[in-house]
Parts: sequence; structure tokens; C-alpha cells
Amino acid sequence: MQELLLASRNQGKLKEMRAILHDLPARLVTPYDLNLDLQVQETGSTYAENAARKAEAYARYNSLATLADDSGLEVAALEGAPGLYSARYAPQPGATDADRRAYLLAQLHGQPRPWQAQFRCIVALAPLEGSVQFAEGVCPGEIIPEERGEQGFGYDPIFLLPEMGLTMAELEMDQKNRISHRARALQSILPELEKLLTKMQREG
Repeated sequence: MQELLLASRNQGKLKEMRAILHDLPARLVTPYDLNLDLQVQETGSTYAENAARKAEAYARYNSLATLADDSGLEVAALEGAPGLYSARYAPQPGATDADRRAYLLAQLHGQPRPWQAQFRCIVALAPLEGSVQFAEGVCPGEIIPEERGEQGFGYDPIFLLPEMGLTMAELEMDQKNRISHRARALQSILPELEKLLTKMQREG
């Protein structure tokens, strides 16, 4: 069976990616499976640049077709922030997800509600030969001032899906993996993934 490397060290992302891609005819491997500690600086000016940097670096290092993503939360009242810097938004060193949520809410204090927002994800597929393929997924919602739910990670507990009346952290995994930004991006790139795996199998 062909192998596909999921280039992330975020356990929450890896759990979601494995669940969404479980029907692929491939063995999904992670940096943890391969005992890899490859550090890729996310210094691109777009999600696509960062995702491609990770995918290409891991593909070259391991000689494996690689899938990577970059994603962020974009809040309208903050002119799209934290965006690319979502994972390192809080100023203190070693900040946790809870620290980042608290810092975001502090920035929104006094701003009129609703606090419209969206999660955006770009996935990049790097084959061993040929160009990187991209797909995008967006999930609209709003930020709320109180945390709700125990599922998910990152900003999920304060990201409300108004049509469902639930935060992302209140969704069951299978619900989230149908509607999230990451799910939509991965679903969009599935045809390219399937073509790549078929080509790899044919070439042996």
C-alpha cells in the first residue's frame, strides 16, 4: 500500500486529517510514526506559501508524497486578524490555546457584536514529481465571549456556528469533519490525492 505523509506535529490536526482521509487507499503516516523532528519555518506571506513550504520540505526529506496545511482564524472586527498568526497570536512565550483565546477576546473587548469570523484552511499536496496542488476550505461563524464545549482545539470553544447554535468545540468529531474549514479543503483535494495514489501504484 502506498504511503502518504501528513506533515503536521499538531495532534488535533492529525486526528482530524486521519479521520477525514480514512477511506483513501493509502497508509497515512505522520512525523511521529517516522520519528521525525523536521522544523519548517512558516515565514510565507500566505497560507498557501506556508502549506507548500511544509509539504515540499517533508516530501524532499522523506521521499514520500506529502500533504500539509496552513490555517487560521479571521475576525472581521480585527481586520482579518489573527489570520496567518493564529497559532502564535498571544504575546507571551509558550502561550497555550487558552492563552490565545483569552488574548483574542481581550482584543475584541468593547467591539460591537456579533463578532463575525471565519476559519480558513489551505492544503498543499506535494508529489515526488510534478507541481504542488492546492485546495481551500472556509467555515463561517462568529466569535462568542464565553467558552463552550470540550471537543476540538485552538479557537474552537469560542467559534460559534450560528445555524447550528453550537461552537466548534461542541460538535462531535464526525459532525466537525463534515463542515470544518479543514474538512472542506481536504474534500476538495481528494480527487488529486486519488489520481496521485493511482499513478504511484501504477508506477510501482
